[in-house]
Amino acid sequence: MSVFTTRPELTGDFGMVASTHWLASAAGMSVLERGGNAFDAAVTAGFVLQVVEPHLNGPGGDLPILVWSASDERATAVCGQGTAPAAATIEHYTGLGLDLVPGTGLLAATVPGAFGAWLLMLERWGTWAVEDVLEPAIAYAENGFPALERISTTIGAVERTFTEDWPTSAEVWMPDGRVPAPGSRLRNPALAATYRRIAAASRAASGTRETRIAAARDAWYRGFVAEAIARFCAETAWRDTSGRRHGGLLTGDDLDGWQATAEEPLGYDYHGYRVLKTGPWGQGPVFLQQLALLSGFDLDAAGHLSADYVHTVTEVAKLAFADREAWYGDPAYTKVPMESLLLPGYNDERRRLVGAEASFALRPGAPDGREPVLSVTAPGPDAPIGEGVGEPTVRGDGRVDGDTCHLDVADRYGNLVSATPSGGWLQSSPVIPELGFCLGTRAQMFWLEPGLPASLRPGSRPRTTLSPSLALRDGSPWMAFGTPGGDQQDQWSLNFFLSVVHGGLNLQEAIDAPMFHSVHFPSSFYPRGARPGGLVVEERLDPEVVAELRRRGHDVDVQGPWTLGRLSAVTRDPGEPGFLRAAANPRGAQGYAVGR
Repeated sequence: MSVFTTRPELTGDFGMVASTHWLASAAGMSVLERGGNAFDAAVTAGFVLQVVEPHLNGPGGDLPILVWSASDERATAVCGQGTAPAAATIEHYTGLGLDLVPGTGLLAATVPGAFGAWLLMLERWGTWAVEDVLEPAIAYAENGFPALERISTTIGAVERTFTEDWPTSAEVWMPDGRVPAPGSRLRNPALAATYRRIAAASRAASGTRETRIAAARDAWYRGFVAEAIARFCAETAWRDTSGRRHGGLLTGDDLDGWQATAEEPLGYDYHGYRVLKTGPWGQGPVFLQQLALLSGFDLDAAGHLSADYVHTVTEVAKLAFADREAWYGDPAYTKVPMESLLLPGYNDERRRLVGAEASFALRPGAPDGREPVLSVTAPGPDAPIGEGVGEPTVRGDGRVDGDTCHLDVADRYGNLVSATPSGGWLQSSPVIPELGFCLGTRAQMFWLEPGLPASLRPGSRPRTTLSPSLALRDGSPWMAFGTPGGDQQDQWSLNFFLSVVHGGLNLQEAIDAPMFHSVHFPSSFYPRGARPGGLVVEERLDPEVVAELRRRGHDVDVQGPWTLGRLSAVTRDPGEPGFLRAAANPRGAQGYAVGR
């Protein structure tokens, strides 16, 4: 049965790139056309995203990547999540009179990990040089790019902060003293100069391609970039969401001591598919926990997007995300019972908690008989929220909404990349003038309560929401996919995956399908509020389904018809006909897939 889609699912056999911005997708495809592989294309597209989606990510941000290397015949997770500074203790923050890490400003900064992650992937699996993958980003930063409507909206929402408190940001993002109009040309010459210096340092190094990549990495983490970041944190103070001025804690030693890492991804088998995610230093495993719970339900019999289907998926999400709250954190600092959380017996027991009515309780489990520990200070749904705080995009009412960036690449050699860059968005922190970018705010995900899995610890990784996805089909590499969206990432991605597996939809149909998510559990972002029983749906969901969900007790919030989800995806057929396929999100009128 044919289903209407906003655009076609792309099919070809040469290469596919899908991302949250058409310029990044085009830049990545140009790399494939010039002989680069999926890893070269992804790095190039990733640096372009930093320039053309500055409200959603930046050079000072974070980056997890999942890759399938055809030559290695295996998947790898690349961790570009920076760590907390050595001086970032709970006592330091509480001594400042804080009970939460601010949602903006220098106190929320971790080591900028995105640059290291892009270069690790380029070094290990790519073929291009640093100066080549940086070239398109430099060109857009120097010559300008069209301002998305959402960039203008975001700058408008934080205009007062820029003009009154963060003048260095106003100089970059309000160059004429005004909020830039949608479609106007924006430039960032300071960022272009930073990347030109990085490219020059790489070009000047003698030896192998790997040696030149190492020189670029040194310029960032031990050279002029690290020096500028450390000086800015030590010598300046800026107003943040606490309403007070604070300096930063990052030092040159923090940057020098950090490096991106390559790890084994976690996986779970479901109906002939194996989904791969990062470790529990991010929220990715919550996708796998939802699959483990759903494996005991018959979603095919329920019917795609029926009331039974949406109710079951929502109630399962509540249980899985409750476990995220109770158990997930940096495994280097806390014992995460990940294996036990995915065991059949544990999930058989948890599945019995899904009833006919919506639950309003946060119910983590007790794997291995261990008692879960939850925050006792999480604010309620009416907690005050300041201008531009928390998650990166800003709605029309001045509050923030979940969003970031995502890109997927498949090449003719059999390689796949799924990457979710975020953090360091323009509204997170004041611009460092000599670099042209600001620091990220991922430390807001730490709790300032001792004893929690995600409590603040010097040198630890915050439990990020960034969550790329890979899937195998019948044992063969098949799909790279993901979405922006903060806490919604592993709900929207799951809904998309289930629409393909159980709904029988192709990639574009599954992306276009009405989306929904729960807001039942504490937000990962400042001010960490929750809305027990809350369920957000697009108004294109059948009104009779919405009425039935309300009858079952769900606190349903119906939003606009094309407002939820920012998915993109690429696939490769494991056998004949051997095609590559791609699709991207129409919501927001900026995501695009390209390929042939």
